Amino acid sequence: MAEDSDLEKTEPASPRRLEKAREEGQVARSRELTTFLMLLGGVSTLWLGAGWMYQQLGSIYHRGLAFDQIVIADPGQMIVNAVYMFGLGLLAVAPVMGVLAVLAVLGSVAMGGLVISTKALEPKFSRMNPLSGLQRLVSMQSLVELFKAVGKSLLIGGVAAWVIWGNRDAMLDLIGAPVQAAIAKALDMVAISCIIVVATLLLIVAIDAPWQLFSHLKKLRMSKQDLKQEHKESEGDPQIKARIKQQQRAMSRRRMMSQVPMADVVVTNPLRFAVALRYQEGVNGAPTVIAKGSGLIAARIREIATEHKVPILEAPPLARALHKHVELDQEIPAALYTAVAEVLAWVFQLRTWRQHGKGAEPTAPRKLPVPTNLDPLASQPTESA
Repeated sequence: MAEDSDLEKTEPASPRRLEKAREEGQVARSRELTTFLMLLGGVSTLWLGAGWMYQQLGSIYHRGLAFDQIVIADPGQMIVNAVYMFGLGLLAVAPVMGVLAVLAVLGSVAMGGLVISTKALEPKFSRMNPLSGLQRLVSMQSLVELFKAVGKSLLIGGVAAWVIWGNRDAMLDLIGAPVQAAIAKALDMVAISCIIVVATLLLIVAIDAPWQLFSHLKKLRMSKQDLKQEHKESEGDPQIKARIKQQQRAMSRRRMMSQVPMADVVVTNPLRFAVALRYQEGVNGAPTVIAKGSGLIAARIREIATEHKVPILEAPPLARALHKHVELDQEIPAALYTAVAEVLAWVFQLRTWRQHGKGAEPTAPRKLPVPTNLDPLASQPTESA
């Protein structure tokens, strides 16, 4: 399909796409870097440890060719000698093998890091498709690998020929030199030649490592549709999220409405805002807003307050200040203590009057002391209900 073509995959891979590829074992690797490190480490180890290895191998050679009368009397001793010499042989090559093993791991994780994944071992029938195999053979990656192999062979072969040609006179001089000196000199020449040849791989590594990283990131590119789909999967469908938020708001609103019957008073605007206050002595340090709202929510708060005989006070400045500056389940600010204290005093008087029914009904407080900086409409001369 056109949407899956490389031409449309113009966006860089997202962090989630990179992490998913890493979990599947797809990371940037440079085999040339690993080869370079192993060759350099192996040659250096052989050069530095040549004397010690010579002694170990000489000991094995000497013991293998020595005539021992014990072997004639006890043929089983041959097995003991063979096992012993095998152990000496392992000990002789252990430094080289250890260095190669460590460098093989370091070279493998140098670019992509350590990745342990079994998904690469899972069988995929798509790999058995002949057409897919032919496409891989003529792909850009295959052409790059071909040119890289040819270039590496020419470069290493050319450098090796140059080193040999430059040391031709020294090599001819070995013919007339003493055997021990000739061997030592020849080994030094071989080691130096190997170091020079291996060092030429740096040029190949300098080209291959960035190319492998670029090729890996290019392979993981995404189309705009892929990014949208990933965002939808990670963040969720916007419609579903909106529905969830709507349900959460509805639940919060129902929970808030259930608190209105327990309020001491509801302060209104009178039509736009409604704020329910409750004060529990010994529990709250100050009166707390347990419900608030505007418009239809404010109307519903007033209805519930009327049904449960909760006092309703029309105090527009105080209602606006409470609705603007105090959140649900939050205590009122100290600047509103005086105004709310007058309201609660009226509520307690009204409650006593309703219980005993003596005297005149308490008069609702007017002109409550609400600081102008807390009233959103304090600067306006009039207020529309």
